[in-house]
Amino acid sequence: MKYNFDEVISREGNRAAKYDERMKKFGSDSVIPLWIADMDFRTAQPIIDACKKKAEEGIWGYTSRPDSYFEAVKGWEKRRNDWDVDVSLMSWSLGVVQMLSACVKVFSDEGDKILIQTPVYSEFYDVIEAWNREVVENQLVEENGTWHVDYEDFENKVKECKIFLLCNPHNPLGIVWEPEELERMAKICIKHDVLLVSDEIHSDLIFHGKKHTPVAKISKELADHVITGISATKTFNLAGLQSSTVIFPNQELKKTYDSFWGGMDIHRNNAFSSVAMEAAFNEGEEWLEQLLQYLSDNFDYVHQFCAEQIPQIKPNIPDATYLVWLDCRELGMNNEELRRFMIEEAGLGLNEGYTFGRSLSGYMRLNAACPRATLEKAMAQLKKAVDGLKR
Repeated sequence: MKYNFDEVISREGNRAAKYDERMKKFGSDSVIPLWIADMDFRTAQPIIDACKKKAEEGIWGYTSRPDSYFEAVKGWEKRRNDWDVDVSLMSWSLGVVQMLSACVKVFSDEGDKILIQTPVYSEFYDVIEAWNREVVENQLVEENGTWHVDYEDFENKVKECKIFLLCNPHNPLGIVWEPEELERMAKICIKHDVLLVSDEIHSDLIFHGKKHTPVAKISKELADHVITGISATKTFNLAGLQSSTVIFPNQELKKTYDSFWGGMDIHRNNAFSSVAMEAAFNEGEEWLEQLLQYLSDNFDYVHQFCAEQIPQIKPNIPDATYLVWLDCRELGMNNEELRRFMIEEAGLGLNEGYTFGRSLSGYMRLNAACPRATLEKAMAQLKKAVDGLKR
């Protein structure tokens, strides 16, 4: 079927955090919310149909997980990424962030160092510091708008760490890591006996002819040292259903991880996530292919608008995710001034760049997963606010 991503659907008052938490986040409920990473699009019809059927049953007791659930994940990874995954090495999790947090908890000790690559989304800091571990930053290097790994710094720091949390593809920079880059980072981790935990939640949102590479697919040697987190929630806008899959290299690590959640009796999907995830992986590709083209066009719109109307702001064109990284340094504002400007003058609710890297200044992250009309209104407000600075 043909999906209409131009349709503007009101999400106010329907318990959408992106809208209903604006006052808490920005001190205003009138900003256009382009922050939290979910989409303003209705999901694929087969998923809606599956959830409707489940709702109409009217009985939502404890939910089993049939073999077909992880088989659907396996089939998706094979079709999309040519990755053969053993279903016996899969576990269910509430989400990829929760998976990262649990891995930090069970595979390291208090005071251990955990490596991240900044800028990276703020939950990477949170899941480390929540368990009294120490964050170590391998800062990505920016040159003429592109970012790359400082491998010398990476090795110097990772050898002191217990775990490396990798964002693959990268949020917020939209980087699709090349196999050679992933292999180089992974081999350094193996050399220093560091566990690599790969967040691959954005792996279906890939553009411009790029190809996602699961780290664990590169070679058996690497796979033996990698834990991977994937989910349909980001791809199909299902984050409120809270479900992800964790893929382990061996039964020993899986057992340790499972025992952590088992101790809290958290080991089942809810009644709706069970059917929604399976429908997404089995029947969602038609919707996804149409979504990817729409998002790519949105990126081009933002980039062209800024180039022609607001040259002081330089957006990237991400190769992955639906998140645009805005370089606002030419506005000459510090982080607090930039935050207030976006809220009070532009009327936009964006993510502050310094939350992705605590030494950063002058960046913002914009969520472009919305109807074009919403994006046009947002960019017009931003232009008006920047023009006001000149006056």
